[in-house]
Amino acid sequence: MFHLKNVSRRFGSHLAVDTVNVEIPQGQMVGVIGRSGAGKSTLLRMINRLVDPTSGSIHFGDTEVSSLSGERLRNWQRDCAMIFQQFNLVPRLDVLTNVMLGRLNHRPTVLSILNIFGREERIMAIAALERLGIEQTALQMAGTLSGGQQQRVAIARALMQNPKMLLADEPIASLDPLNAKIVMDALRDINEREGITVITNLHTLDTARNYCERIIGMAVGQVVFDGPPSELTADAVRAIYGTGADGSQIDETMTSTSINIAAPSAPVVLASERLESANPKPLALAGL
Repeated sequence: MFHLKNVSRRFGSHLAVDTVNVEIPQGQMVGVIGRSGAGKSTLLRMINRLVDPTSGSIHFGDTEVSSLSGERLRNWQRDCAMIFQQFNLVPRLDVLTNVMLGRLNHRPTVLSILNIFGREERIMAIAALERLGIEQTALQMAGTLSGGQQQRVAIARALMQNPKMLLADEPIASLDPLNAKIVMDALRDINEREGITVITNLHTLDTARNYCERIIGMAVGQVVFDGPPSELTADAVRAIYGTGADGSQIDETMTSTSINIAAPSAPVVLASERLESANPKPLALAGL
């Protein structure tokens, strides 16, 4: 069980997150929705401890995450992988190396400094790329990929951490509908097959309804809705997004990515299944 207890975060006089209480069982896929500035990103950054709460506490099982420091904090940030809207890849490194960087907190410091990765880590990285359907990009510079490909590389890097929880901060905000669908399909596959808790910030109601078993709505730093998609009524949407300038109901199409498109997309397949029939060429190219 993951538990936020009375968590708040203040930046000067601005209260970005206001007394949030949330419990999330292991294995749920949770979408956090709300207007820009509602506190969604700050909430995820506190969970990962990129930002410390001003008050309250964060717990994962018997561990108080909000009090961790040093090596124990680094271990938590390894177990709680973060995927960012802007991908946070190293553009001048090849894709394979970017993915292997997800192993940094699993290996000796000296090897990390020297950027030395072993054969087993290379195989893991190729398997992660195969799972996301982009193994053919392994030796390309990350900066040459499209936005959708870069986001899939970022997910592969997160998988290399063997996380217990996966946080995604607006993972599809800068993607076209087809790539958005591929990325969301991948996150749902990870959640369902590995049982990893996935918490993702989303601007779009249709995406949250289609992919998340639980939706948390935030407004002005507070949780104003917490429940399944079936309970996200017009009144709940109004509480989360407010109304138009003329007091009219918010039209959900205003937040739509048109993610339910008919265009085919490559199915997300487990690495073990892909490896059985994979073309060995990418492995050979990677020096394996």
